[in-house]
Amino acid sequence: MDIAAWLRGLGLGQYEEAFRANDVDAEVLMELTAEDLVGLGVVSIGHRRKLLAAIAALRAGSMSATTPVTAAPTVTSGSAALAPEAERRQLTVMFVDLVDSTALAARLDPEEMAQVLRSYQSAVAGAIARFEGHVAKYMGDGVLAYFGYPRAHEDEAERAVRAGLAAVAAVHSLGLAHGETLAARVGIATGPVVVGELIGEGAAREETVVGDTPNLAARLQTLAAPGTAVISARTRELIGGLFELAELGPQILKGFPVPVRPWRVVGEGTAESRFEALHGAGLTPLVGRDHEIGLLLEHWERAKDGEGQVVLLTGEPGIGKSRLLRALRGRLENEPHTALSHYCSPHHQTSPLYPVIGHLERAAGFAADDPAATRLDKLEALLALSTEHVAAVAPLLAALLSLETDACYPPLDMSPHRQKERTLEALVDQVLGLATRRPVLALFEDVHWADPTSLELLDLLVDRVQDAPVLVLITFRPEFEPPWTHYAHVTALTLSRLSRRQGAAMVARLSGGKALPPAVLDQIVAKTDGVPLFVEELTRTVLETNLLRDEGDHYALAGPLPPMAIPTTLQESLLARLDRLAPAREVAQVAAAIGREFSHELLARTAQLPESDLQAGLDDLVGSGLVFRRGTPPQATYSFKHALVQDAAYATLVRVKRQRLHARTAAAIEQHFPETMQAQPELVAHHYTEGGLIEPATEYWLKAGQRAIARSAMAEALAQLRNGLNLVAGLPEADRRRRELDLQVALGVALMATQGWASPEAGRANARARELCEQIGATAQLWPVLYGQWVFHGVRAEHNAAREVADEFLRRAQDHQETSATIVAHRVSGTGALWRGEIAAARLHLERTLALYDPERHRSLAFFYVQDPRVAALSALSWTLLALGYPEQALARSREALDAANDLNHLNTLAYALLFACLFEQYRRAGPEARDRAEALIELSTEQGFPHFLAPATVIRGWALTESGELETGLAQLRQGLPAWRATGANVYEPHFLGLQAEALGRSGAVEEGLGLIAKALDRVEETRERWFEAELHRMMGELMLRLPRPDPIAAEARLCHAAATARRQGAKLWELRAATSLARLWIEQRRRSEAHDLLSPLYGQFTEGFETVDLQAARAILRDITASSEAKTGPKYRQ
Repeated sequence: MDIAAWLRGLGLGQYEEAFRANDVDAEVLMELTAEDLVGLGVVSIGHRRKLLAAIAALRAGSMSATTPVTAAPTVTSGSAALAPEAERRQLTVMFVDLVDSTALAARLDPEEMAQVLRSYQSAVAGAIARFEGHVAKYMGDGVLAYFGYPRAHEDEAERAVRAGLAAVAAVHSLGLAHGETLAARVGIATGPVVVGELIGEGAAREETVVGDTPNLAARLQTLAAPGTAVISARTRELIGGLFELAELGPQILKGFPVPVRPWRVVGEGTAESRFEALHGAGLTPLVGRDHEIGLLLEHWERAKDGEGQVVLLTGEPGIGKSRLLRALRGRLENEPHTALSHYCSPHHQTSPLYPVIGHLERAAGFAADDPAATRLDKLEALLALSTEHVAAVAPLLAALLSLETDACYPPLDMSPHRQKERTLEALVDQVLGLATRRPVLALFEDVHWADPTSLELLDLLVDRVQDAPVLVLITFRPEFEPPWTHYAHVTALTLSRLSRRQGAAMVARLSGGKALPPAVLDQIVAKTDGVPLFVEELTRTVLETNLLRDEGDHYALAGPLPPMAIPTTLQESLLARLDRLAPAREVAQVAAAIGREFSHELLARTAQLPESDLQAGLDDLVGSGLVFRRGTPPQATYSFKHALVQDAAYATLVRVKRQRLHARTAAAIEQHFPETMQAQPELVAHHYTEGGLIEPATEYWLKAGQRAIARSAMAEALAQLRNGLNLVAGLPEADRRRRELDLQVALGVALMATQGWASPEAGRANARARELCEQIGATAQLWPVLYGQWVFHGVRAEHNAAREVADEFLRRAQDHQETSATIVAHRVSGTGALWRGEIAAARLHLERTLALYDPERHRSLAFFYVQDPRVAALSALSWTLLALGYPEQALARSREALDAANDLNHLNTLAYALLFACLFEQYRRAGPEARDRAEALIELSTEQGFPHFLAPATVIRGWALTESGELETGLAQLRQGLPAWRATGANVYEPHFLGLQAEALGRSGAVEEGLGLIAKALDRVEETRERWFEAELHRMMGELMLRLPRPDPIAAEARLCHAAATARRQGAKLWELRAATSLARLWIEQRRRSEAHDLLSPLYGQFTEGFETVDLQAARAILRDITASSEAKTGPKYRQ
């Protein structure tokens, strides 16, 4: 071994003569102690530590003068041992190669070549040890080194580059006989790897690094010229401007599918400071927090005066949003007020009102071992602070918290949607009730992770606090777009970074007021880049190391400040801290897999560690400030201080360990936390998913989706069901098809409820479900699938296809003697017949639906078929009876449908009843009533995000406006509604909507344009066979022909006669009367009064009710006019 070369590789060549004079060879070197080094003249503590670390590396690899050059150390310099099992790391890998070693071996004697290799390896190992890297393997003329394992530093990429340059220089300094010199080349790459896994057996057993990064480093060194280093693009990003670099352009490397963009290291960079080098010149100027605190206090004062305020606080992760809220609360500590805190979670984005549930449980003081009765008592006590009507509110919030109330309160007799609505109102009322006693500070943190229902709550709260002494503070990351900025009482506030002075002051607080050495303080402030969380975590890291010595009132350096001793990113800072926390590190990893918040009991069951080890780890985590604790173990609950802390711990877990921990967590919840399992099936599903256990994961995603549908939380349902469907491919074939079927059926329901009946995605879901039903012979699931297919085709105006499905539905339901399915089959058959203009058949089917429906047994059908079949049948029957000439019965059925829908409190059923009601009012030409129904539906659809209900409601409101004389506004809405309807995939009612628009155009004078729309509508009738409104379209066309600048009474008469004949053929008595009334007016104008009387009088005489409706009043007025005139003229008989 060449001791001199080894020393030069360490950068300690000044000690060559002392080592030579004291006869230190390779064998003696292995035995040197710190005292020996002092005797050799190594007085610098830093130099002694470097030498001892390098000697430890040599001992670990047994690299003596007689050791083969392929030996590899297994321990990094300065580290006692490798991590006990594989984990994920971001690693910088360096590969060093001796140039022209093959030619050199051919020229040299084998012994000489062995000595050269030993000297080369020693020089490279010294350079690596100097920058605290880890020699992973010697491969003859190659050396593989890791930076970032087994112990992480904050600047591994920079360390690798500096080590590479040092290795190149050290090898170059090695001399050969005849004046020859050696040269090395270096490749460096950074990326994610799995490191620490043991492979091989016996003496060949070694730890490996798995990933592309080592291969990339090896390939990059082939691009390097002798005596140079080449780095990857990712390494280049991490070192910023610390080094001068030359881009080599895109390079195609063996084993990599796309070109890479490497860089050659030219030398040290020219930036004036590390801060400038790492962050560049475009950094946003740092600002303080006094201004932000002042603004919040101003809004607080306004809120206390009864002007409710909302502040939207946004900023990047770690910028200090939570810290600012804590500072505000500290300022208000001595002021009378009530503080309410809500925390959103990335693992509960589909759990309705998760942050609210957490707040209520904390505010009520629930303990883990509280029985249900005690929890209910605590909840009632909490509610008593905000309302005198505890009995009215307690059952709602108890249901939200999954508390049984049967012994104290009657059951909640309302639909899930109404229950959700009442719950949201109660939660807002609680805030406002508290505000009547003293001002309220309501905090909602990390709303970018909020579930949709919590966002609905915020919508309501933001709207209602305007006149209350309440300040609402909402924090979120920049990617979230808040929907509340249009309110006058809402203020947006974006946090920027801290100044250096403020960063230094924060460090002083964290160090307990003890001053740090200026060099240490300067590096902390520079490295943290003004992000408060970075300042906090980096300072704690420094204080926990042996870098500093406590001198009582200040800290002093325990030795020379190592280069780059302070982490540069939060992730690396946390990883460095976790590496030093010993048993707490594993506890943090397990807790991170559970979630940001976790209980002692669940952690214990998941970790499966001895209780003493678990408690010691938790104590260390709490002591380090990474985790907060509430309560006393083992009843304590914990939470990570920041979501980023949890993320960093979780990121170190390899997939196998992650899966194991998630699977344990899910099993523990199932076996020991049944209340959580029932209330949050999506949480169990999440853990089973991450645990790789597909069967139970899909089961719980299905349960979660079905539960969300039952609670009208459709956005959550869609997310949960899609999560399940993403997994089913991993199930065995037989299980896969059945589970996928259940998920597709539920997904179809949720999609139709939110996107519309003709949603292409809903169509695909139902088509796939139908295919699966046929494959496995499923019957129970077939009924909602057939319904979904019928409504999909029907609403798209594919009436032949819809009829085929309806016929099959009815036939199969009757064959199986399945009453529920038969009810729905008659309902869809009746509605389809109505669309096709088969009015008598429609009535039979719809009345059969009503005869079979039992409200007690069949109310739940709404959750499987999107709408309640009774309400749907009543709604369609109202149209049917109206057309058949029974206006009063029709009106009664329409109102009965609305009443039934309100009783059910099922969101989609109510919207459906309103849709049919506003269309019904239009059919009977009741403008004010149609407008009222349409506006109610518009309000509901806007609130719930239902485009498929909003569009037709807009059309009917537009028609009603034109009827009341607001032609311009009404026409605009008519023109807006139809494209919006088509955008949902719907085409049914298009002839009707075109006809209404044409009629309004005729009133505005655009008769020819109106006639064009009628012609288009009639073309659609022929294309689709949707004949329900056909007679009316012919009548409208005849009326418009008479409004032309040059009227065509002959064509108009023919068209009106055709309208009457069409209506008669359909049995649509009211449509026939309407057409006959229009024709009678024309004949009266042509002095053909007798013919008009003979046409109209028999038709009018067929009616037995509804004499005060618009149509019968119009016909009666014409008949009275004819009678009063006593004119008796004959004319051609009315021809069919």
